[in-house]
Amino acid sequence: MDKKIRIGALISGGGTNLQAIIDSCESGKINGDIIFTGSDNPDALGLEKSKKHGITTFVVDYKPIIQSYKKEPDSVSVPDDFDLDDVLSKQHLFSANTPPEKVRSFFITRAVAEAKLIDKMKPYSFDLLVLAGFMRNLTPYFIDRINTDRANPRIMNIHPALLPSFPGVDGYGDTFRYGCKVGGCTVHFVDYGEDSGPIIGQKA
Repeated sequence: MDKKIRIGALISGGGTNLQAIIDSCESGKINGDIIFTGSDNPDALGLEKSKKHGITTFVVDYKPIIQSYKKEPDSVSVPDDFDLDDVLSKQHLFSANTPPEKVRSFFITRAVAEAKLIDKMKPYSFDLLVLAGFMRNLTPYFIDRINTDRANPRIMNIHPALLPSFPGVDGYGDTFRYGCKVGGCTVHFVDYGEDSGPIIGQKA
């Protein structure tokens, strides 16, 4: 049998997708194991689901970081290896007419949070990082430190719409409000944009 894939998962909520992945790993449908579950939400119910299956969990709460920056920008220490100009040259999350300070504050606070995520993940040797309902856009700072081999992307997202239609946080809702007769979900690799990476598979 092929070597099992070592999977890390990031979640923000109830962990419905996470549970499906856990069940598929345990049944052998997926030849892999989830070795950790991380979240930006201390109250994410999916953390308890992971613990019930003996999966290590951790939390990096973005909210205090964002609030601290809003109150006093100088109080937030960016990672030593953070290069704002490099991130800005790669990102596709904001358009050119977005207020510069909004863009700057977004990428600075995300880099602080993402550096903490990376530190939490360092003890684990994982092959694939799955965003199973993780409601935070990842930035080039994080992506470049996980995808060390650009030919082999390692970050996969589960999106509740048939991309490229309806990217963003409410794929199901957007599909319904637009009046679509068919909806579905997409699994894709993560790139520097929002739900814009190469599509792996779709199901209507």
